Amino acid sequence: MLLLFLLLLSFGEIPGATIKETVGEASGDGQYEDQEESSMETRAEEDTGPKMRLNPGDDGHAQYVLGHFGDNGSCVCKVNSNMWSFPAVKYEAVMQQIQSCEVSLNNLDKQVKLSNQRLPHIQAVIKNVTARLEPYQYLHNKGLYTPLSLRLLGQELSQLETDISTIHSQLNNAQTQKLSKEVGKLRRDVDRMKTSDTINMKTVKEKLRYLRNSAESCKSIPNDFQGKVRYCLKGLIRNISDPIVTKVSPYGKSYISGSWGKQAQMNSEGQKSSYWVQGLFNNHAWGNTVRVYQTYEDFMASVNHKDFTFAPSYTAASAIEGPSAVLYGEALYYNCYRSPDICRYDLNTNIVKRVTLPGTEVGFNNKFQYCYYDCRPYSDIDVEADETGLWALYTTVGNHGNLVVSRLIWDSEAEMLNVSQTWETRLFKKAVSNAFMVCEVLYATRYVDEYHEEVFYAFNTATGREDNSLELPLEKVARGVASLSYNPTNKQIYMFNDGYLLAYQARF
Repeated sequence: MLLLFLLLLSFGEIPGATIKETVGEASGDGQYEDQEESSMETRAEEDTGPKMRLNPGDDGHAQYVLGHFGDNGSCVCKVNSNMWSFPAVKYEAVMQQIQSCEVSLNNLDKQVKLSNQRLPHIQAVIKNVTARLEPYQYLHNKGLYTPLSLRLLGQELSQLETDISTIHSQLNNAQTQKLSKEVGKLRRDVDRMKTSDTINMKTVKEKLRYLRNSAESCKSIPNDFQGKVRYCLKGLIRNISDPIVTKVSPYGKSYISGSWGKQAQMNSEGQKSSYWVQGLFNNHAWGNTVRVYQTYEDFMASVNHKDFTFAPSYTAASAIEGPSAVLYGEALYYNCYRSPDICRYDLNTNIVKRVTLPGTEVGFNNKFQYCYYDCRPYSDIDVEADETGLWALYTTVGNHGNLVVSRLIWDSEAEMLNVSQTWETRLFKKAVSNAFMVCEVLYATRYVDEYHEEVFYAFNTATGREDNSLELPLEKVARGVASLSYNPTNKQIYMFNDGYLLAYQARF
């Protein structure tokens, strides 16, 4: 309507009205009305004339323009032309807002493009972090970090008191006397917890773990141990050499999981200088054969080998699960198929013996693998050898997913495989890429980059002390580490590195 009114003004006429002074900002059309209004006497004459009403504009107010009738009966009104002046100021303000919006939209567009470029990396990081946090979520959901009940704590303490009493009656030395005093003090603390909440449950649990490890260190050990201990007076590993052997597995690089090394028993009569390779051919997880070379030269040339089959199939109860094997003397030790058991396969008799690892809910079948960067499938249970004998490295729910170390003993007279001692560490298994034993000390590694690992942690089973300040680099040729083991006969460390066989010299 305003447009029509302006057009009519441009032609100088409005139906039924004559404009003496044509100007205006008006909103809407003009309407006339004859009316009588009471007002002040000074304006009575003006108020009796005709009026034109201009409908509300942007300010929301209607305006009236007074006029008079002309000679020909038409209405003549005077209108202020400023009412219809072009809103230049408002126009400039709107244009500035448009320019500002354009700049903001351009910046937003740049941010969206940058976000799209970074999004795949962010998603990969989130996926990695989520995978690393998954074990903690599992522990949280299972309530494993909830403090133990007093009743269960009391039962564990009673068992520890019995063990320490037995050890003290056998040895009766300063160390056992100290342990007896410490466990007595812990008993008093536990009794106080029944009537007071001033003692932290987790602190008591940690003290209980420490005393249990100390008791394990005091237990009777094999008769020939004193002869073996002379090899272990050199302290922790000082450094590790660059690879002194680099060789592709005889099975090829397509089989990325397995284990290998030199026969590990000190002063072994049989298989004294033999080398062996054990590959996991079924889904990089299971196997049933081991290849043995009688000499180092045969091994390097991949000739004159003998394959031993210790299980009729990959899914037999005596098949191997995970990269866990070690050849010790004339027997292969490994994690039995889908079980918390350690198997012993005798190369001479083809007989398999087994023992179940101790602990509350031992992790196996991909429950607690070596991880850190990438998880190695079915690496829950690891068998290792050192100067003092055989070891099993694994994890239990009872120890909250932290590494557990158990000593394995083969009783040749009874032909039984036994577990003699067990230690619990505070090292979370899935924060570790691999581990091995040297002179009763557990060493753990972590991923650095595609071509480097690092030994960062040590746990001494003899003293119960932990050291997480180590920085011993290990060079590798591929990303994944399937297995890592130490050989006491030549002080070398063997790595199965995604189809490559690497050996290092450990220096003390």
